[in-house]
Amino acid sequence: MARLHEYQGKAILAANGFKIPRGRAASTVDEAVATAKELGGEVVVKIQAWTTGRAGIGGVGFAKNPDDVRAHAERMLSMKVGQFPVEAVLVEEKIDIDREFFLSFAIDDAARAPVIIFAAGGGTGIEERAASTRRIPCDVDRVASDSAIDEAVNSCGLSPAEAKQLAESIRKLFGAARSVEARSLEINPLVLTKNGEFVAADCRITIDDYAVARHPEFGIEIAREFDHPPTPLERIAYAVEQNDHRGTFYFAQLATAAPKNSKGLVGFHGAGGGGSMMSMDAIVNAGFAIANFTDTSGNPSASKVYRAARIILAQPDLVGYFGSGSGVASQEQYWSAYGLAKAFWELDLDIPAVIRLGGNTEDRAVDILHRMSKLLRAPVEGYRKTDTPAFIAARFAELVATAKGAKWKPRLPRVPKFVEDPSATMLQVKNGRVWINTAQWPQIRAAVETHSGGLIVDRQGAPAAALASEEFANKDSELLACDVECRLAGIEGFYLELDIPRLGELIGGTR
Repeated sequence: MARLHEYQGKAILAANGFKIPRGRAASTVDEAVATAKELGGEVVVKIQAWTTGRAGIGGVGFAKNPDDVRAHAERMLSMKVGQFPVEAVLVEEKIDIDREFFLSFAIDDAARAPVIIFAAGGGTGIEERAASTRRIPCDVDRVASDSAIDEAVNSCGLSPAEAKQLAESIRKLFGAARSVEARSLEINPLVLTKNGEFVAADCRITIDDYAVARHPEFGIEIAREFDHPPTPLERIAYAVEQNDHRGTFYFAQLATAAPKNSKGLVGFHGAGGGGSMMSMDAIVNAGFAIANFTDTSGNPSASKVYRAARIILAQPDLVGYFGSGSGVASQEQYWSAYGLAKAFWELDLDIPAVIRLGGNTEDRAVDILHRMSKLLRAPVEGYRKTDTPAFIAARFAELVATAKGAKWKPRLPRVPKFVEDPSATMLQVKNGRVWINTAQWPQIRAAVETHSGGLIVDRQGAPAAALASEEFANKDSELLACDVECRLAGIEGFYLELDIPRLGELIGGTR
C-alpha cells in the first residue's frame, strides 16, 4: 500500500467536506517561518514522516512566535526517522480542543468489505484501547446504515447539533476513502473544538497499490508500502522492475549505518519471501545489520539479477554481500548465478560474498560462482539448499572477520576499452547493447558462437545476430551468460552492456 503524508491526506479530506486546520507543508526553515507569520498566533510544527508516535520522538512542537517555529523547524528538518531524513514539516494553526475522537476507514479482508472503526476518544494510545472501539460494517458501494451510525454517535453524550456533525463526518470519511481508492484512511484525532466544530487534526492514508496509476495527482513514485519516502536508490530499483517483468525484483533500503554493537552493514539479496525472512534472521543473529531487503524470485532474468546486484552494491560501507532465500525455488538458479557473477566482476568485488542458490540447477549455479571467485579480489562462495541459512551466516561471519574491517566503496563498472569504439560491432538488446571487438573476431568467433548458443554467428567475416532484431533483443540473459563464460575463459572481445538509468550519476565518478 502506498502511503501519503499528513498534509496530502488533509487535502483529500478538505476536498470531501472536512474542516482541517489552516496551514501548509514546508521543506525549508524559511518556508516554515513564513507560513507561521501568515497564520498568526500560536502554531504547531509536525514532521512529515510515515511513522506513529511522532510526539514521542520530538516530531511535534508548539510555537508561540516565529522564533519558536524557526527553532523547531531547524531541529526537525535535521532529524532522521529510522535512518532516513525528514524532508518536510507541516505548520498549522493551533486548535482549541474540547474533545477527541478516533475515526478510521479500513478494508476488512475477512468480510471482503469496508468497515468504519470509531471510538469516543482519540489521540495517542488508541491501539491500547481497542476494546473501546466500535466497528461499523459498510457495503462496498455505500456507507453504513443511518441506524448503525446513529447508534455509535448517540453513545458519545453529544448535543443534537454535535451528534449530527459527527454522523456526517462518518459519512464523509467513507466518501473520501472511496474517492481516492484508499486501502485505509485514519483520522486521529477528529477533534471537537470549543466553538463546536469538528476538525480533522491529523490523518494517515494509504492508497491501494493497484489504484496508484489512476491517481497521478498524488505523485506517488513507488506503489509499495515503505516506512519512509523513496530514496534515490529505491527509485532506480523500481524503474528496473517496471522495465523488466520477467520475475520479481523488490528493493527497499533499511539502514544506512550499522549500530555500534554490530559486526557491520550487509547487502542482503534474497529469493522467495519465506526463505528470505529466515535468511535475514540468520544474518542478524550472526551479529550483522542489514542495509537493504532485496528479493529476486519468480524465475527472474539474469539481467534483472545483475541489475539488482549492482543496485545493492551502490550502498557504501558494506562489509559483505549475503544472498540466501528459498531452498526449493522453482527457478533455474544458474541464471541468477550468471547475473551475480557479471556484477561482481564488473565492480571488482573486494568484500566477501556468500550466496545460497537452492533449487533447480543449483550445482551449475554454485560452479559458476566458484569459477568467478578466482577472478576476484575477495572470496565468493556458493551454497546449496542442504546448507542452512544459519550455517552460511556463520561462514559469512568468518569471511568478514578475515577481511579485517574492509568496507565497500561504490564504484562504476569496469568496461572493456573497445566498448563504444567506432570499429566495434554493436547489437541492440533489451535495455542494453552487445559489443564485440571486430578486430578480434577471427580469434574469438568459435567461443562466442558456442557460448551464445548460436545467437551470434559469422556473416562475411563479421559478427552478426542470428535472429531478427526484435527476437534477438529479448535474449539478453543468454547473452549475459555468454559474457560471463567468455570472461571465465579469458576472452576479452565480447561484452554485454546493460543500462541502469541514473545509477552512474548517483554513484558519481567516471569510467
